[in-house]
Amino acid sequence: MSASKPESREEFKQFCLRRIGFPVLELNLDDQQIEDCIDMTLQIYGDYHFDGVQKVYYIKALQDQDVQQRYIDVSNSTDADGNPMEIIGITRIFPVSDSQANVNMFDLRYQLRLNELYDFTSASYINYTLTQQHLRSLELMFTGEVPIRFQRHMQRLYIDWNWGNSEAPTGTVVIAEAYALINPDVYKKVWNDRILKELCTEYIKKQWGTNLKKFGGIQLPGGVTLNGKEIYDEAAAEVERLEKELIDTYMGPDEWFMN
Repeated sequence: MSASKPESREEFKQFCLRRIGFPVLELNLDDQQIEDCIDMTLQIYGDYHFDGVQKVYYIKALQDQDVQQRYIDVSNSTDADGNPMEIIGITRIFPVSDSQANVNMFDLRYQLRLNELYDFTSASYINYTLTQQHLRSLELMFTGEVPIRFQRHMQRLYIDWNWGNSEAPTGTVVIAEAYALINPDVYKKVWNDRILKELCTEYIKKQWGTNLKKFGGIQLPGGVTLNGKEIYDEAAAEVERLEKELIDTYMGPDEWFMN
């Protein structure tokens, strides 16, 4: 991979520094300041860029601890490959039905399947589909969706149902539709995102200007005068432009994260 297409945090950092002028220019920056700028860029990228998050399905069988505390802790979540992931939003949970889990001959869905779908090749499933939709509409009308509450900093999924009883006993499988941040250390192409590179470069340049502003007007040997304010102002204007572009052009729809 070429140096202009970073695939790791270190390659990304070096790319941004070269864009500012390093190593031709000496940058008055501490390494931790650079790391802070990278972290801040990743944070705003995950908050506003639709490529910074992914839809996931969180699956959890309720344990005794979950039932006792009446919430599900999602702070140690992992994806399908076992990589850690940070969930930032949960939109809904899929309905849990005892009749679906324990089907018997007196169950309405069992009778529909028995009488309407005994043979897919010769019977129409239109009536069965319409009946299922009707049953779901009745369920939403008289029971409604199970209310949920989630706050990303707490990393707790609160489900307002009858914990521990017939509605949610221990062992109940909960499936939640959620959104999680994309980990750039796992999905390395994130580091080569155009707006991520441009925004981080300007954040670093802005920090450089902030450091130099403290020495404004000081003349160096050879007649060179430090002008940190100009560097800061240029970077601040670019940061404002890029943040506006990020929000106006790349931000996902609000309904992604609405409960």
